[in-house]
Amino acid sequence: MMERVVGRVAALWRYPVKSLAGESLDAVDVSWHGLAGDRRWAFVRDDAAHNGFPWLTARQRADLVLYRPSFAEPDQADASDVVVRTPEGKDLDLWELAAELGGGIRAMKLDRGTFDALPLSLISTRTVVDLGATLDATPDIRRFRPNLVVEAAADTPFPEDAWVGRVLRVGGLRMRADRPDRRCAVITIDPDTAERDPRILRAVVTERDLCLGLYGATVEPGRVVVGDPVVLES
Repeated sequence: MMERVVGRVAALWRYPVKSLAGESLDAVDVSWHGLAGDRRWAFVRDDAAHNGFPWLTARQRADLVLYRPSFAEPDQADASDVVVRTPEGKDLDLWELAAELGGGIRAMKLDRGTFDALPLSLISTRTVVDLGATLDATPDIRRFRPNLVVEAAADTPFPEDAWVGRVLRVGGLRMRADRPDRRCAVITIDPDTAERDPRILRAVVTERDLCLGLYGATVEPGRVVVGDPVVLES
């Protein structure tokens, strides 16, 4: 089978703090541990430290998606301090934000990132449009919290399904498309209002057996720029 171009990078997103709003990027370096600066911080719930999943996420507090983190030094993301803009317009560091969020919550740095499954997530614009056909409108792609958004070249429904188990070359990055992305209630949360719409998750359950997009891992680190071709390797 020959290599072929299957799309182009339409958008890049990283999430400096787990479950907080994403940060749109024009270009980013990708290492063995995902995008530079992606999910390198998280909030820990002291009352859940021994349950195997201690992180405070939007599943518990939907309003987390309204807090917008950024790096004080974007070019040094993995070593930079994080500043968070609150919904009220205040700029706080992570310890100040932990205090604002309430007792029993503290910020934690994770040099290798804190991921629910694998360090890279990808979804195509076509897939979100296809899902929207079962609803009354196309959902905001930010609900799905991808790292890489791909505009697929072929007019095929849910195109990234066919990429699972293969290697993709995305700009200077080579990534393995390991498995479908199994979704949770976070996709019901509107990224601008934090209101929940359970129809989104129901549609993914009934139409897609709870999977949408894919998870992957780095095969060869490299830099990715919006507009880069996405090549399915032979």
